[in-house]
Amino acid sequence: MLSCLRRAGCHVDELHLSVWETREHKWTVGAGAALRLAAAEMRLLVSRPRSPFDVVLVGYPGHLDLAAARRVARGRPVVFNPLVSLADTFVGDRARFAAGSLPARALAAIDRRAFRAADLVVADTHAHAERFRALGARRVDVCFVGAEERVFRPGWAQPKTFTCLFVGKLIPLHGVETILAAARLAPELPFRVVGSGQLEQLLHERGRNVEWVRWVDYERLPTELRGAGCALGIFGMTEKAKRVIPNKVFQALACGTPVVTGDTPAARELLVDGESALLVPPGDPGALAAALRRLAAEPALAARIAAGGLETYRAHASEEILGARWRALLESLR
Repeated sequence: MLSCLRRAGCHVDELHLSVWETREHKWTVGAGAALRLAAAEMRLLVSRPRSPFDVVLVGYPGHLDLAAARRVARGRPVVFNPLVSLADTFVGDRARFAAGSLPARALAAIDRRAFRAADLVVADTHAHAERFRALGARRVDVCFVGAEERVFRPGWAQPKTFTCLFVGKLIPLHGVETILAAARLAPELPFRVVGSGQLEQLLHERGRNVEWVRWVDYERLPTELRGAGCALGIFGMTEKAKRVIPNKVFQALACGTPVVTGDTPAARELLVDGESALLVPPGDPGALAAALRRLAAEPALAARIAAGGLETYRAHASEEILGARWRALLESLR
């Protein structure tokens, strides 16, 4: 988002206090995290902008930052780019809290307060926008997530060994159990899973054709993507999974890597099956295994998907395209 704004000629001053960056898993619940967050929020509340400004933009994960943003704004527009609903994430998707429980109600209240406090909420898909409107957002517009192009640039070429690459947190949204089941159905294909998280215990019983790497530095991710036969998106069956296009998909498209991901309403907002990606039914390991076998067996198809995906990225989700979109949205508030 920041790269897009700057590319569009916007002057951006960042007022950022570190809370999560030193932790591999963000949103860790505990006394230490709570104290760091509380201290950061207090500092934001007394902060002062360093230069004149037209709008205050709050990004992910800024649900608790809206009070400070409105104070800093002093009547100027406040824009919120949340990416997710907290209740949707921790109750509906990750099932950390039971529906109707006190934590679930608290998260829903934080969502509603944050969305209602913003003059504009920017969703990452139209499917997600409908959810944010239901939570009380006064105005919602849509802008894709995109990829940071100083890091993710084209360079994919047909590899000697076709490897199915997944990068991401091991959470229900991503459908890691579907990926592992597909790997068992296609033992001749090597899989590489990069990440850790809630469902990592599933990896302890992985097949011999599945390599597991807990962590790869952000700057090395393009090398992973350019060397893979294809990049795997998300295959979860939760309601949230139907509403998002994850950043891993945009990053793969930006590198020109063929993408295989779940066939969801959100994915269809950007991708066309057989042209810019292969789309498979979520939660269906048989369909995923068949798509991966087909892609591995047909280099011409892989090349066509790779080229179509990169073309789609450049036309709809590049920094240039999204920068113009972001600038138009912000200028509409003046």
